[in-house]
Amino acid sequence: MINQPKRTGAVPGWPLKATALAACLCAAPPLRAQGMPASETVVITGNPLGAERTLQPAVVLGGTGLVLRRSATLGETLDGLPGVAASGFGPNASRPVIRGLDGDRVRLLENGGASVDASSLSFDHAPAIDPLRVERLEVLRGPAVLLYGGSAAGGVVNAIDNRIPRSVPAPFSARAELRAGGAASERGGATVLEGLIGRGGGISSIGGGLAWHVDAFSRRTDNPKVPRHTPVQDGVPLAEADRVRNAAAWAEGGALGASFVGAAGYAGVSSEAHRHRYGVPVEPDVTIRMQRERHAVSAGWKPGAFGLERVALDAARTNYRHEEVEGSGEVGTVFKSRGNDARIEVQHAPWAGLRGVVGAQWEALAFSALGEEAFVPGTKTRQQALFVFEELALPGGVVLSGGARAERVRVASDGDAPDAAEVRFGAPAARSFSPRSAAFGLRMPLRGGFAATASLASSQRAPTYYELFANGVHVATGALEVGDASLATERSRHAEAGVAWVSGPHKVEVQVFTTRFADYIALDATGNDAVVPPQVPGDPPEVFPEYAFRAVRARLTGFEVEARTRLVAGAPLQADLGLTLDQVRGSNLTTGEPLPRIAPLRARLALDLARGALRGGVVVRHAAKQARVPATDAPTAGYTMLDLWAMLTLPWPGEASVIARVGNVTDRLGYNAAAIATARRLTPLPGRAASVVMGWRW
Repeated sequence: MINQPKRTGAVPGWPLKATALAACLCAAPPLRAQGMPASETVVITGNPLGAERTLQPAVVLGGTGLVLRRSATLGETLDGLPGVAASGFGPNASRPVIRGLDGDRVRLLENGGASVDASSLSFDHAPAIDPLRVERLEVLRGPAVLLYGGSAAGGVVNAIDNRIPRSVPAPFSARAELRAGGAASERGGATVLEGLIGRGGGISSIGGGLAWHVDAFSRRTDNPKVPRHTPVQDGVPLAEADRVRNAAAWAEGGALGASFVGAAGYAGVSSEAHRHRYGVPVEPDVTIRMQRERHAVSAGWKPGAFGLERVALDAARTNYRHEEVEGSGEVGTVFKSRGNDARIEVQHAPWAGLRGVVGAQWEALAFSALGEEAFVPGTKTRQQALFVFEELALPGGVVLSGGARAERVRVASDGDAPDAAEVRFGAPAARSFSPRSAAFGLRMPLRGGFAATASLASSQRAPTYYELFANGVHVATGALEVGDASLATERSRHAEAGVAWVSGPHKVEVQVFTTRFADYIALDATGNDAVVPPQVPGDPPEVFPEYAFRAVRARLTGFEVEARTRLVAGAPLQADLGLTLDQVRGSNLTTGEPLPRIAPLRARLALDLARGALRGGVVVRHAAKQARVPATDAPTAGYTMLDLWAMLTLPWPGEASVIARVGNVTDRLGYNAAAIATARRLTPLPGRAASVVMGWRW
């Protein structure tokens, strides 16, 4: 049924991508395919070991499940999946929060490659991945993601769009989606065209044809409708409202891609452009103009000789620009990022019972911020890494796995400009780090349809440029943020165990985990206030609380439960009942306070029905009160919301359907406990609203 997980294994196939490495490394939560048709095989972007896996550390969101969940931001689209919340700086800027970790501890990827933007720098910066153009989302959690680096200690979100075709497609295919309605009165659509030119031609060593891809998307939204409430900013109540202020947006983009594909592999390129303009609710007269261009190359080859089974190479160059425009039309601050990344993976043939992958990765990022709100200097970050993953199958279906990663990271600050009016960042400086990570796991089938998993991991993360060199007022947090150039590598240890039972359409999965940080880099209040001179002569000076990046001891523990049962089977009606339950508890062991922005206990109960061409469902979402917060935050009340949806398959050529949805039927007021405090009381969750989605596939 729609939005219910389905257990399945990955199958061999291209592309050979980094996501699959994480999907195979160490025991972790089983694969969950959200919203996939029952007959569809779920592939975690190609399994590097070319073997079926019954337990995968991933959640896959695609098909109707993605259509139903698709929102304006990546965070909102994934919010509510087991262990996944959203950072929530209004309806236009939201990153995923995985098991209580966010920012640079959650890595955003595109087709397995790095996604370059400024979203981890500030909560009001939107990720440059628009869910409207994404065909599938993969969420990888736990220690299995260490092959992406210590920065992925929280997890990985991989957006799949097939802009570089990696397998032989049909001679011609097309997909289209139109969306209207919702709390923000969305008007949007996306189109994808793909095809193949020639067969048996192309590059002689590949022996295929030229596959091509074209896509485009566009979306407009208004200020979202919310239940009537009293907004609060900086502790001061504002006038009662039923919409989120300054939250309208438009986004558009598209891409061209092509590759030579055949039985022996593929080689291709793609080029994309993305534009996004949106308001910032915390600053009622500020609009953000974001644009990004990304050019990528990808190639895969199955040599079948020299002891090699597969080789893959991926590289991309990204130019990102982010302007914060004042109400007068003047550009206040400009953020720029130029990134280059490359990755090579080699799968070796079985040797002494071991199967595995080795690889190398290189990334370079040049960042600059110019303007009155530039609280970090220009910086350059370089990273080189080597990684390895090996797997050993034992009698009885037991599988041992292990992986390791070694990095070299250099972060350099440009310091203050020679003509700077105010000295804030000092002279140019640089730091170098050598993070090391390792993980080991066990998968063991048990009797009666049960299976057990366990894993241990040790991860390290180099501090980011803003954690090291920030020094200025950050409007999004309403505080003066101060970095610490002496910070050491962040270190963590992770342990996880789980059990799963599957019997036909029935299943129960339980995961428990704990992560301990020896040097968790936290942004904590110092207790001091900073007086900032006014921008306009004659105005009074502004006072901001001072926050500093510090290394503290921290611990996160939690659990995730997912269950499904078929209540009614067979014609004419089929009914499934599903339940998810999760909770994370985060503690700052140095101060004795809770960690901030942790989602509370959450539950989701879904009844899905199907009768012929008509399908539908009822979803109840509950979030408990979050009273476990640090002294600098305030408790967030709990809520319970009701959603309804229905889908009708249309008797048109190809595949066509129309989906109607009513969200928050009772118009219940609710707030996101994982959102930053300065935005939380200004941006309630969406109110009651109806939306319609029409989709075609030829």
